[in-house]
Amino acid sequence: MTMNAITRSQLYVLDQDEALDFYVGKLGFEVNTDQDLGFMRWLTVNVPGDPQREVLLEKPGPPALDPATAEQVRELLTKGAIGGWLSITTDDARKTYEDLLGKGVDITDEPTERPYGIDFGIRDPFGNRIRIGQMFPRG
Repeated sequence: MTMNAITRSQLYVLDQDEALDFYVGKLGFEVNTDQDLGFMRWLTVNVPGDPQREVLLEKPGPPALDPATAEQVRELLTKGAIGGWLSITTDDARKTYEDLLGKGVDITDEPTERPYGIDFGIRDPFGNRIRIGQMFPRG
C-alpha cells in the first residue's frame, strides 16, 4: 500500500457565503463543489487549475461535531484562539501582496526574503492563517 496524494484539507469558517467571497472573490480560488447534503453544505474550493486539491470550507456542526462542541469551536474561532493554516505558492510574491493589499485582505506580515523564498502572511475573515510564497528553485 502506498499513499500518493493529499486531496482534501479542511478549514472551519463561520459563514460559507462570506468564505466564498474571500477565497473566490479576493484570493481567486475556484469553486470545486457546492452541494447541499441535507445535513451539511459540502463547499470546497481549489486554486485555479488544480481541482485535485480541495479545501473544505466547513461550518462547525453536524455531522462532525455535536451542537455543544460546535458552539465551543465557533466561540474559539471568533476569539482567534483556533484556526487552520494553508500554504499557497505564487509566481510573484510582491505583486500578489500588492494585489491582496488593494483588495483589503488582512495582511499579517509583509513579503520577506527567506532562505527558501519570499513569503508573507494573511488571515481570512475567520482567523485562519495563510502563507503565500514565491519559492526559490531547490538545488
